[in-house]
Amino acid sequence: MTHTEGSQRLVLDHSPGLEGLARDLPLQQALAKHGEAELIHANIPYYRGVFNEILDKLEQKSPLVEGGEAGCIYIGAGGLQLIYPDDNALTDAVRDVVAEFEPQMGIAGNKFLASLAAQQSPPGDCKILNGDAGAFLKDLACDVLPVSLKSRNKLRDFGLATLGQIAALQPGPFQSQFGPEGKRIWELSRGIDSTPLYPRFMEEAIEASTTLPSVTVSLDAILFAVESVLAGIFAGKALKGRGIRRLTLWTRSWNAETWERSINFKEPAMDVRSTITRIKRTLENYPQPGPVEQAGIKITGLGYPGGRQRSLFSDIRAKEHLAEDIKQLELKLGNPQVYTVKEVEPWSRIPERRYALAPTNR
Repeated sequence: MTHTEGSQRLVLDHSPGLEGLARDLPLQQALAKHGEAELIHANIPYYRGVFNEILDKLEQKSPLVEGGEAGCIYIGAGGLQLIYPDDNALTDAVRDVVAEFEPQMGIAGNKFLASLAAQQSPPGDCKILNGDAGAFLKDLACDVLPVSLKSRNKLRDFGLATLGQIAALQPGPFQSQFGPEGKRIWELSRGIDSTPLYPRFMEEAIEASTTLPSVTVSLDAILFAVESVLAGIFAGKALKGRGIRRLTLWTRSWNAETWERSINFKEPAMDVRSTITRIKRTLENYPQPGPVEQAGIKITGLGYPGGRQRSLFSDIRAKEHLAEDIKQLELKLGNPQVYTVKEVEPWSRIPERRYALAPTNR
């Protein structure tokens, strides 16, 4: 399974039988080792949506839930003894939420050990680590370390294949070779992980998407589709007078490749026009991986506007008043009422694709 980062395609996940592969390994290197492997393009927005639904359900079992990379979840068990008297009660509660996925669960004193215990657990079961973890760690391959690909390759160049070999070294010389990341690698090889749990905060999210009439590489057509999605969001009641501070823009190509970018606003964007300007710049700077058939937006940051001074010029004030009147009308009736004819694909031989109606209040 692959995903696109910038202009490079990387490995996201792989079948257990394919050895020598790791997450974020360049696709060309992966194909050099397993040229016969079937490639599947990851549908990142869909995976993230399912993952967030699972996190929401787990927060009903424990208030301390951290979502790591997709598929990895940390749950804090401290203070839950009255609800879950033993480890089995807690794992049963988790299993009830994600039973259809046959989760691998691990319980240990820190996040790194708990993650490794889960990886060693049979599907649907739980592995508990108690006492000294040295015996458990010593024979594990260095690939289990959550470090950069550069450090993994360097460990391989030094002939270090297991965590036990790293743990037997002195920390000073090891860190001098691996830099700032060297200390963390050495500590992890001994089961030391001081990384705290970062519980997720419940955030209000607004999501919307659309399917384009036909796959296209035209920036104007993609932008128009996104603009239509935004118009629907601003015309609805979800924003409740607030503006957009942060959103994630995503597209899906005809061959299932996904593209996404996060956009932050210094001041809340209160209308389609101010939002689409930033989106257009992002689409221009970060090209699509292929012809687009679907586009969507997820808004995760909302805020209220600051004070705004009206223009001194009467013609500009008149336009602002007209735009505000249209906005109030749309809020009352629940959908766009006034439209403008816009060019989308003026070169198209199909008349219906040359122009489209866009909401005027943007």
